[in-house]
Amino acid sequence: MSRALTDTWKLADITVPNRVLLAPLAGIGNWFVRLQAFRHGAGMAFSEMVSSFAIHYRNEKTINELLRVHPDEGVLALQLFGQDPEVMRSAAAYVAEHLPQVDVIDLNMGCPVPKVCKTGAGAALLKDPDTAVAVARAAREGSGKPVTVKLRSGSTPSDTTSGYELAHRLVEEAGVSAITFHPRSAKVHHKGRPDYDLAAKLVETLPAPVILTGGLHTPEQVRAAFEHTGAEAVMLARGSFGNPWLFEQVLGRRDGEPTAEEIVAEWNWVIDRAEEHLGPERAGRYLRKFHPWYVERLGAGKEMNEALQATTTTDEARAVIARHALAAAA
Repeated sequence: MSRALTDTWKLADITVPNRVLLAPLAGIGNWFVRLQAFRHGAGMAFSEMVSSFAIHYRNEKTINELLRVHPDEGVLALQLFGQDPEVMRSAAAYVAEHLPQVDVIDLNMGCPVPKVCKTGAGAALLKDPDTAVAVARAAREGSGKPVTVKLRSGSTPSDTTSGYELAHRLVEEAGVSAITFHPRSAKVHHKGRPDYDLAAKLVETLPAPVILTGGLHTPEQVRAAFEHTGAEAVMLARGSFGNPWLFEQVLGRRDGEPTAEEIVAEWNWVIDRAEEHLGPERAGRYLRKFHPWYVERLGAGKEMNEALQATTTTDEARAVIARHALAAAA
């Protein structure tokens, strides 16, 4: 059957309005980043990675900041990580009780970062499939919500089967509703070309939707990978950093690149929301990792980026951006 990225689709009993999703961006995908993606057309968004242990033990920052949801968000998945089934059950139950806006529990079983893997969570679960299945089952039973899992293809470049095999077990034994598949090994992180042939094989054999992620930076790459793999949906990650217009382009709502005025307006929107979330000083520090994306998008130079990295408040950042806008207009 012919499919288009603009088509609706079903994730369990949830209707997702299109097939272009925002990935769970660790340390980045908070409520205003997700809201930005929705404003530009994302059909669904996934939260940044949240520790199941932090929820279980009611860590204050986790509860008050990482679990914050904006009322204008659309279809939303909250991503949890952890290796203890009973702690995951507790965390998923908390989310279900206290965050009715969350539609789906997503589990991270693909994060390659050592501090996550050394606990037995993230991509380490590729080597412990029995625990992975138990964790997924506990999340589903604890929350009563659909559960999805994000997987890598394997632990190392030579391991091309562990993620594929685990995906089948998660669906068949744990009742997982969909798999997000990043067809690169955990060891290479984001380097090298994703194995879209392996993703296509998973799509053909898995009795559940497959969401494709990895290497999707341009509208052309997204469309080609979507067609090649037959995936149910695509997930934009690093390609969307400072570029929410990518959602519009992929969905056919925009042909060209944003103007300088649009970039500056969007940048200021992000600063305003970060200030609302964290206050002017914390937001000023937090946004230092966001600024280079917009500097690059503007085609501005090293000098502007260095000035922004030296700012300590949101007002200082706005002043640097305003000076650049005035200089560019002169």
